[in-house]
Amino acid sequence: QVQLVDSGGGLVQAGGSLRLSCAASGRFLGSYTMGWFRQAPGKEREFVASIAWLGGNTYYADSVKGRFVISRDNAKNMVYLQMNSLKPEDTAVYYCAARLNTNSEYLYWGQGTQVTVSS
Repeated sequence: QVQLVDSGGGLVQAGGSLRLSCAASGRFLGSYTMGWFRQAPGKEREFVASIAWLGGNTYYADSVKGRFVISRDNAKNMVYLQMNSLKPEDTAVYYCAARLNTNSEYLYWGQGTQVTVSS
């Protein structure tokens, strides 16, 4: 089982930057892929980015490619989402999540952190 605590959200002007953090705890974290998702008001939750604990392979949604960077610190069991050139449409609650490398379903979720981008 994996426990996730995400943080780092806030209010920022368009064009600004924020870094989200996700503290992970549990056994065998190397068996997991970590992801960031977001959900805007009235919209479905959507995938943002993912990274494998081992190997560090990353994937991004087209909407954030070139602006967001996902990374992890294996020694600290931390996952980060650096968000640059933020747009008002990036406003959402952002969630850290984890799935087993052998499974496509994300089973573990953080509590979410609000990101608001003003125009």
